[in-house]
Amino acid sequence: MNAQLKIPGSNPALLGIGSILLTTLPPDLMTPGAPERYKVDAVFTRRVGPDEVAAIEGDETRAQLSVHGYPTTELHVSDRRLEIDNTNLEELRDGLASVIAERLADIDTYLSIQRDVAAHHFQDSSDLEMARAASVAVLAASVAFTQRDMGVVFDDSARISDWMEEGGSGRD
Repeated sequence: MNAQLKIPGSNPALLGIGSILLTTLPPDLMTPGAPERYKVDAVFTRRVGPDEVAAIEGDETRAQLSVHGYPTTELHVSDRRLEIDNTNLEELRDGLASVIAERLADIDTYLSIQRDVAAHHFQDSSDLEMARAASVAVLAASVAFTQRDMGVVFDDSARISDWMEEGGSGRD
């Protein structure tokens, strides 16, 4: 038996849910003794980054779930699984799954924008540093270690006179 149920319409490039782990569901579902609410484990479409985990488990996600009528539902990330606590398959089918999918898409979009902004800042800083280094190289290249023109006559007598007046000679 296949332990995963594929959900159509999932895009592996985006952060999303690809399937529900059937083997983690309570064994007595659809029987008179079945629990009303339980944990449902679902598999992400890709590995989840630390910033995504923080957003999924954060206050904004809890607020969104509550606003949409799921105040007791909690989301936790465990490796590549999303643990959806205090829910049931019917609730997921009837709307909670869409709320979760929308929240994951919002998180993916927000963090993608944040990464793009950070990349642009890094590129700008890199460009400024390259321009600075180029300016330093131009300035350094303008320095010439050449002898002075020997045709210029230096007036050493004026410098000697200044030195004498300052007390630079004749000391005992």
